[in-house]
Amino acid sequence: MAPGDSSGGFFLWIFSTIFVAVPWYTGNMAKIAGGRVPRKRKRLFLSRSVPVILSLALQAGFIVFAVTALQKSFFAFYLVTIVVTVAVTLWILSSRDNPAYKLAWMVPILIFPVFGALFYLFWGTDRLARKMRRTLDAMTEHICAALPELQLPAPGDGSVMDPSLDALARHQGRYLHQYAFSPLWVNTRTEYLPTGEVKFRRLLEELEKAENYIFMEYYIIEPGEMWNTVLEVLERKAASGVDVRVIYDDYGCMKTLPAKYSRKLGKRGIKCAVFNPIRPVLSAYINSRDHRKITVIDGRAAFTGGINIADEYINRVDKYGHWKDVAIFLEGDAAWSFTVMFLGMWEYLRGEKGDFLQYRPPSLPEIPDASGFVQPFADRPMDGESVGENVYLSLIHRAERFLYITTPYLIIDNELTIALSLAAKGGTDVRIITPHRGDNFFVHAATRAYYRQLIECGVKIYEYTPGFIHSKCFVADDRYAVVGTINMDFRSLYLHFECGVWLYETQTIAAIKRDFLNTLMACEEITEEVVEKMPVFQKFLGRIMRIFSPLL
Repeated sequence: MAPGDSSGGFFLWIFSTIFVAVPWYTGNMAKIAGGRVPRKRKRLFLSRSVPVILSLALQAGFIVFAVTALQKSFFAFYLVTIVVTVAVTLWILSSRDNPAYKLAWMVPILIFPVFGALFYLFWGTDRLARKMRRTLDAMTEHICAALPELQLPAPGDGSVMDPSLDALARHQGRYLHQYAFSPLWVNTRTEYLPTGEVKFRRLLEELEKAENYIFMEYYIIEPGEMWNTVLEVLERKAASGVDVRVIYDDYGCMKTLPAKYSRKLGKRGIKCAVFNPIRPVLSAYINSRDHRKITVIDGRAAFTGGINIADEYINRVDKYGHWKDVAIFLEGDAAWSFTVMFLGMWEYLRGEKGDFLQYRPPSLPEIPDASGFVQPFADRPMDGESVGENVYLSLIHRAERFLYITTPYLIIDNELTIALSLAAKGGTDVRIITPHRGDNFFVHAATRAYYRQLIECGVKIYEYTPGFIHSKCFVADDRYAVVGTINMDFRSLYLHFECGVWLYETQTIAAIKRDFLNTLMACEEITEEVVEKMPVFQKFLGRIMRIFSPLL
């Protein structure tokens, strides 16, 4: 093979794929059949991820070969590819995308002009997003009709104009009300659930109370103690006439559930919808994922937070050390917002249009121990509003005494970096807890790449030494808090369907702060000296991953 012979390189790649990768995969499958593979490895090979990855790699290799061969054979084609590259570059630069996202694509395009542009057309555009936007925009009126509270009721009855709200609460409430279609509620009791084990126990208790319907929407569902126990209750409730529905994200469950699992649930009387079913084709469709974690029971009770339905979340299996996660339980009027979120997604996935109001419970009596204001909100990636990031930015800018944050990933854009830095420079006690053991080596390196800049500005960074912290919480000034599914990374902030709860002067705010301070006792503070002692390779990798983190 002569140097630079693209066809020879391609066929070498094909040869290695057919005669190395495929035999490696089939050989491991044979070992699985013979019972000679460890359980963890067996689960990987029985999942759908390996064949999907092999298929995508084959397609990517074919694109590289085809373009290279055509460029060498046809000068006109070479000119066309250059024109396409220039056009894509100008398109990216003039788009409204986040500057960090633009930079992440510009680097590979500059290094590999033709291939970078083509992969952007396959992977980086929002063709699917535009299609989804048309469908979801058509549902907006339907959603608003199910939330008559969006008509801005008179002051004094729980609206965003309520005189008992301070300036920050009115500002935040008005934004979520008008741009995220999220009413502000009173008559709602909130309960902070500081671990997955506590959430699991409370979830089972509330599921047993269901009389009319149970709606569950999760990014990850994995068979095991947690899901099997929940499934037994769901199956029993469905048999008794309760309307039981489940939504799961197919990408999130690619390693945990078999294909067509929704049919298995259907045979058990549980209605099921799958978000973005996996197709082993290079496409931008996979960029949009349903990262929400919602359970709604009879429109009167709801759960959300970072906890999926899998055994690591309740520490029945050890993946990355002790798994620290949280959830919040709502009982009362605010649960209706989560019901509407679920029904909106269900209508989009199944195309089943109906009157959402038929699922609304009668006027709930006064809820004992209800306090403060509760505002559940949804974030979707194609509505022109970065709702999750804007909620975080508003709280960061207005926190005066303290701001405590827990997040599994700290991969943030320039706006969040500046906001955190200014808050700390202005005298706000800003503390952030991240994991000591990451769930992904490259992503963890990217998180650590942000430490030095923030620490130099006065932000205090801590790592949870017992293992992995997965909770997504903000608490500030003993008055405000946010608990939800939104990570501090580009995917959560810009590409995923997410949700959360904004809290103002509820009884749970003290519990959130107390849990943060208790968790802090199991953390190591990351100082400039600690950062300096981190391995050189990890710091170098972190800088590289920081550039490409919007694409992770």
